[in-house]
Amino acid sequence: MLGGSVWIAMIRFAISLAGTIILFSLMSSHRFCRKKMVIGYICFCAAAISAACIWYVIDWESCAKMVAFVLYMCFAAFSVFMSSDPFALSLYKLALTFYLLAVFLIGGIEVAVLFFDRNVWADIVARIVLILLMAVFIDKKVKGAIRGFGEYVENELDRFSVTVMIISILFGIGFILNPNTQEQTPYRLFQILMNFFLTGALQILVFRLYFHIGKENEYRKENQLMQMNHRLLERNMKLLEESVESGKRIRHDVRHHNAVIAEYARRGQKEELLRYLKEYDKETDEGVKKVVSANTAINNLLSAYTEWAEKEQIKVTMEVEHSRDLAIPNIDLVTVLANAYENAIYGCMEVKKQSKERECFIHLMVKRKKNKIVIYCANTCKPETEIRSGLPRPEATGGIGVHSIIRTAEKFDGEFDFKNDNGVFVFRLIMNVPPATVV
Repeated sequence: MLGGSVWIAMIRFAISLAGTIILFSLMSSHRFCRKKMVIGYICFCAAAISAACIWYVIDWESCAKMVAFVLYMCFAAFSVFMSSDPFALSLYKLALTFYLLAVFLIGGIEVAVLFFDRNVWADIVARIVLILLMAVFIDKKVKGAIRGFGEYVENELDRFSVTVMIISILFGIGFILNPNTQEQTPYRLFQILMNFFLTGALQILVFRLYFHIGKENEYRKENQLMQMNHRLLERNMKLLEESVESGKRIRHDVRHHNAVIAEYARRGQKEELLRYLKEYDKETDEGVKKVVSANTAINNLLSAYTEWAEKEQIKVTMEVEHSRDLAIPNIDLVTVLANAYENAIYGCMEVKKQSKERECFIHLMVKRKKNKIVIYCANTCKPETEIRSGLPRPEATGGIGVHSIIRTAEKFDGEFDFKNDNGVFVFRLIMNVPPATVV
């Protein structure tokens, strides 16, 4: 501490607290609208600074030792409430914010001590400059990366790792801010620089580690989606080959039917001819595949997977919107339906491995209700199939597709859930139709 009147202390408290709030706000997601966030932080600053100034007047010595710790612990609790990030992720961002806090606090004090003979105004100006530089750098260069990195931390970071990491960072910051070490020596400056370096290096290593892990998982998910698309393409190619073979067979059969019809006509056997034509119509109708949807992409997809399911002796029932245009791009609908249907087939196949006598079923529904697309898929599954953190384990779905479904749902502000209802796996999804296509 450099001392000074209570007004100087109040200014320094206000600048430091405001800087901390700015840096944390740039990196975190807000729980409330901007107006409420600003009002909330202003009220908190007013209360905290007033309490700190009263403490400064009553007991300067204890204030110098403890005010930073108490003030920023209160800020930590309040900022976690104001942030919409998960708790563990908020703690990580707080640790990073407190590291930056240590940078501008110690930076301001050391500049004032080394170059301005402990001038408090030099300390204040240095703090403001450092805060502005860090805020501009975060806003222009790393805000997007930090928020994206936050998603990786949220998905990949376990609780033990985040606890150890945050404790390590806070210990380093605590040593830097140790108020009992007042003597300014080259060794003291070396200690400060090394602690800043080591604590900052820990932040960078953690950032790089989880950023790399998150990217690897994204690549894995993309690879899974490509595998699913490859299998879907193979099934469509098989349908096309079957259609070509069916066409050849129909042309071959038509010649024989024409010959029979001509023979009936020459003999004048009208009743026999009518009976033969009726039987021919019935046989033709039975051979025509049922059109599930007027949407060609969805119809081909569901036909391909239904054929596969029936070969696996799985009973399939469907309630599918017959509209040609479902207002959501076909690529997104195909992604969801293909993954859901394929996972349902995998689930039934796993049941049949346990008990071949057990009857398996798949019920699929696709409906549009005003500005919503509703997709429902239920299938037989093993009773022990687990749902963890709202998602099925990979072995329950063949390891493919759940993340692709989630990504598509988020693209359209959708809501989804998975559950095991006593041996029936249920997937439900509601997606919002884009406003431009709502009719």
